[in-house]
Amino acid sequence: MDGLNLFDQIAEATAYLRTITDFQPHTGIVLGTGLGRLADDIVPVCAVPYASIPHFARSTVESHKGQLIFGHLEGQPVVAMAGRFHWYEGWSMQQVTFPIRVLKALGVEQIIITNASGGVNPHLQNGDLVIVRDHINLLPENPLRGPNDERLGPRFPDLSQTYDATLRQRALDIARANGIRATEGVYSALSGPNLETPAEYAMLRGLGSDCTGMSSIPEVLVARHSGLKVLMISMVTNVAFPPSRIRETTVDEVIATAMAAEPGMSTVIKGVLAVLPK
Repeated sequence: MDGLNLFDQIAEATAYLRTITDFQPHTGIVLGTGLGRLADDIVPVCAVPYASIPHFARSTVESHKGQLIFGHLEGQPVVAMAGRFHWYEGWSMQQVTFPIRVLKALGVEQIIITNASGGVNPHLQNGDLVIVRDHINLLPENPLRGPNDERLGPRFPDLSQTYDATLRQRALDIARANGIRATEGVYSALSGPNLETPAEYAMLRGLGSDCTGMSSIPEVLVARHSGLKVLMISMVTNVAFPPSRIRETTVDEVIATAMAAEPGMSTVIKGVLAVLPK
């Protein structure tokens, strides 16, 4: 990122977006690997490529479109990130989480974060949804490290209620009403980009993790630092515990599994949005 401080970078990116649209989103949505088709259901106002937004990084991961999409979903004004940034791509944690800062500046009050994950709870199956109630952060860097700007959030944000209980319960209720396999659980994150070893999966299970991935927690930290409500939904795309169930996995298989099960994820997200105040 350039010589401007973070607050001014956010202001510059927001000002640019306001030259394109005055649309006021209430909810932000981050679409993870293989989960981008929900963007097609948004009644669009406009789509802005990341490449044109000041200080935005560039998504390099297959299946990530790299756009901010403004529009309505289930009658709610939303802005969706069709593609996210990952620390393993070489971006700093500040670059990875910069879009969350911009969504907050645009007026978003809550954010729905999605991802694909490996299931380390032996009861999970491919395609299951985990409504995240807590997380274990094993990433080697933190986006809140460094000088804190009190205009953006407190120096020491509390994480005792990281994931909004009301949004979690709504997501579980909608899943159960529609026959979608979903459970609450704990998400963990390692840096990637390699998938974890059998010993690492066993370690994560021993720590109390239900599913694990390579993203999302940095975005959650910044969202909570910014005062946003957070709902995270993780889709299990490969079963990773016990060791006897582990199979060699490719990114193509992860994407295919996520795309096959994505209608369930979309149903839950739409259901959550449908019951929010208009």
